[in-house]
Amino acid sequence: MHHYLVVYDRRRGKILKHASYYDSSRALNARFDAEREYRGQHDIEIVVLSAESWESLAHTHARYFKGAQELAEAALSRLGEPS
Repeated sequence: MHHYLVVYDRRRGKILKHASYYDSSRALNARFDAEREYRGQHDIEIVVLSAESWESLAHTHARYFKGAQELAEAALSRLGEPS
C-alpha cells in the first residue's frame, strides 16, 4: 500500500504537490511539513491518502484530479443510469 501526500489548491482546482511514501509515518511527517509551509492559505487542502497506486487514487478521489466540468458531467451521466 502506498501513502500519497496531496497538496491541493481548491480555488484553482489543481494539485500543487504530491509525493508517494511506503511508510505511513513518513507520509504524515511530510503532511505536517506541508501544513507549516502553507499555513494561513485557506484554499489549500493537504491530505495523506492510501491506495494501491496513483491511478487507483485518481479513480477513488477524482475530485483532486478532474475539473468541476468533468465532475459535473460524470454526476449527470450517473443520474441517467438505471439502478
